[in-house]
Amino acid sequence: MIESFDTVFAPSSAIGGAIAIIRVSGEQTRAIAERLLDKPVCDTPCRMRHTRISLNGNVLDDCMAVFFKAPNSYTGEDMLELHCHGGMTTVRCVLSALSRAGGVPAGPGEFTRRAFLNGRMDLSEAEAVMDVINAQAESSLRSALLQLSGSVSRRVRAVEDRLLNARSAIEAAIDYPDEAEESAYTTVYDDLHAAGETVRELLEEGRNARVLRDGLKLVILGRPNVGKSSLMNLLLGEDRAIVTAAAGTTRDVLDERLSIGGVPVRLIDTAGVRETSDEAERIGVDRAKKALETADAVLLVLDGSEDLKAEDEALLSATEGKTRIVLANKCDLGRKIPDALPASCKTGEGIDALRERIRAIAEPASQSTDAITNERHLNALEHALEAIKHAEEQTELDCIATDLSEALHALGAITGTDVDAEVIDRIFANFCVGK
Repeated sequence: MIESFDTVFAPSSAIGGAIAIIRVSGEQTRAIAERLLDKPVCDTPCRMRHTRISLNGNVLDDCMAVFFKAPNSYTGEDMLELHCHGGMTTVRCVLSALSRAGGVPAGPGEFTRRAFLNGRMDLSEAEAVMDVINAQAESSLRSALLQLSGSVSRRVRAVEDRLLNARSAIEAAIDYPDEAEESAYTTVYDDLHAAGETVRELLEEGRNARVLRDGLKLVILGRPNVGKSSLMNLLLGEDRAIVTAAAGTTRDVLDERLSIGGVPVRLIDTAGVRETSDEAERIGVDRAKKALETADAVLLVLDGSEDLKAEDEALLSATEGKTRIVLANKCDLGRKIPDALPASCKTGEGIDALRERIRAIAEPASQSTDAITNERHLNALEHALEAIKHAEEQTELDCIATDLSEALHALGAITGTDVDAEVIDRIFANFCVGK
């Protein structure tokens, strides 16, 4: 157990429903429970007990309580969960009572932060908690749950073991130079090479599978009035973009998330691209072009009932070489563009085929859901790989040892064994209160 903290509390569920769950964690948890509950907490692991919450003789609620004795709790500290009625007034009264009994309101991610600091989980597992909460699709959830169970830690430790073997061989050779054998040097370079290859594989796999976490960024592009906003509404299953008969209705970038075939997709509707003197529309066109630069893939929408216009030709040229789907909308009015996927937002024709095309692009080539997809983790792996490559180029053992330490520091930043306090603060600041 690390140094003691204040005993904190916070709601861990939405307020306003039938039941609200309030968490309490810290050294004074039992004392607070004894002050507020009309029955002593039960030390039997995970045993829930019916009780009443009272303060100064005034009953605040009739609830259920479950006590988790340290270190066998989420935070590693004594913890109490109160399952009380979920009305706003009830919850507010219970929170006020907890404060008056000696508790302190928890900050964002306070409970998970304590779980990390108390050794209940490493940093990559702690980050996975928010990934589970924020998962946009089934594949995202599976990936986050694997990370929560330690998949990232296991893969990183495999690299660390190789590097530690190399460092041990180096230390032995430096300490006992007369006894060092040529094979010791060979072992060092073999371990460096194997570690480097593993990191390269992790990076390639992670970049390919990044969509599992963040979603495929698919930009809908096209000249005005070809049906981009109608298409977006149809894919989302709700009216999010304004649709009118007038060209140039969409003036800004709309960013929505959906799941297609269990894979998350970020669908981005843009202003129709054309030359215009309207200032607001021109800004929208500029933003559409910027969205294209950062897109993972493009859904280029054409009016399939008309011959290609100059704006269409320009967009076909601008998106050449990018991962794209060319869609000929309004096929119910005619089909004049043969080399495109026919569809009609009016009749729904071709929409299922479009969803399948999007899913095929969005789904990672590798089906491994234990790929490392967290951007912070991937950046750390890149730093580790750079240090390993530099070490392989060295001939002096002490220089190799320095690079090894740099690589191990980068890997330690992933699991939290070697990470700056500022990084930890930044990670948990993004958590919700009560988690």
